[in-house]
Amino acid sequence: MAVGTICVVGLGYIGLPTAAVFASRKFKVFGLDVNKEVVDSINRGEVHIVEPDLDMVVNAAVMQGYLRATSEAEPADAFLIAVPTPFKGDRHDPDLTYVEAASRKIAPALKKGDLVILESTSPVGTTEQVAAWLAEERPDLTFPQQVGESSDIRVAHCPERVLPGQILRELVQNDRVIGGMTTRCAAAAADLYKVFLKGECVLTTARTAELCKLTENSFRDVNIAFANELSVICGALDINVWELIRLANRHPRVNILQPGPGVGGHCIAVDPWFIVSSAPEESRLITTARHVNDDKPRWVIDQVKASVADYLRDNPDKSIRDVTVACYGLAFKADIDDLRESPALNIARALLAEHGGPVQLVEPNIRRLPDWLAREKLVTVDHALKEADIHVLLVDHAEFKRVRPQQGIIVDTRGTW
Repeated sequence: MAVGTICVVGLGYIGLPTAAVFASRKFKVFGLDVNKEVVDSINRGEVHIVEPDLDMVVNAAVMQGYLRATSEAEPADAFLIAVPTPFKGDRHDPDLTYVEAASRKIAPALKKGDLVILESTSPVGTTEQVAAWLAEERPDLTFPQQVGESSDIRVAHCPERVLPGQILRELVQNDRVIGGMTTRCAAAAADLYKVFLKGECVLTTARTAELCKLTENSFRDVNIAFANELSVICGALDINVWELIRLANRHPRVNILQPGPGVGGHCIAVDPWFIVSSAPEESRLITTARHVNDDKPRWVIDQVKASVADYLRDNPDKSIRDVTVACYGLAFKADIDDLRESPALNIARALLAEHGGPVQLVEPNIRRLPDWLAREKLVTVDHALKEADIHVLLVDHAEFKRVRPQQGIIVDTRGTW
């Protein structure tokens, strides 16, 4: 299909890099976002997220006139929806509010021959739901669920497969699984991505593509859960888990991952629940893995409390109010600024509420804390190393790998210190 203009709905961690990559290939791209600050910053050629080289690509695309941002839908030839798919409240049920809002937002701008691609990681059946919402808004157009291959609008699902910190490279290099509501829909989406993709476009159905992305992250979650459970077992048996895994991995067919304080991010910590929501009785292993990983932060908190008790036993002249705990890292993984679903952030929040003394927060990749932590202050690595009595390493940022506390008790969830 011939594409002149591309609209990317949602200018976050996936939408903005995707828009920038298309714009760098000299396509006219406009990003649609409800956040005015995001829109204004992009139109100045600036970025609001930390991702290597993204600032340069965005700035060049904006200055050359290939990329702009807006809060209103406009006509385009292809619409890519890359908005969040969070949970509903404290439950693990998927919330498709943002996807629905995005679908209804672009509907008035659709014309015959347009392509709509859902990039947001979603439960099985969401792409069909997008097509249904569009059809409700535009009864003058036909959609795949109505007339099949001859539809006016083509609808497909193409989830991203990128790693924060390497997004620009992996957007181009990684294979893409593209699921169409019809074969024509899938082929049209593949033609669009081929303008920058060096990896292979693998075509399938929309439902298979949806479950494929969820399966990939659930596979990783289950394997991480095994490592996290091993660390808990080793804690009970007084065995060094890092040495144990290193030795076990010398087996030619064993490759155990490294444990951590839990699992975070908007993929691995979320996607397995989307499978569970679709097939709860059949997802026993996936559900158990989720519980193991979700329980790990509480285990870390208990380790910190035990270390505080050890410190007070060795320093009887002090009270808990005198014990300073430093949390090193708040992001959900190393060397990024993304706090979404971060176990480190949840651990820090719990310690702020439960520890009777000062808690210092160290996160070199963000400039300010979330609003609900506005009363707290970020401190530097050097400050925490000098002042803290309990050093809790939660994220193995590069800055932390270059140092090591010379005093106090270390609680190392990453095997770095």
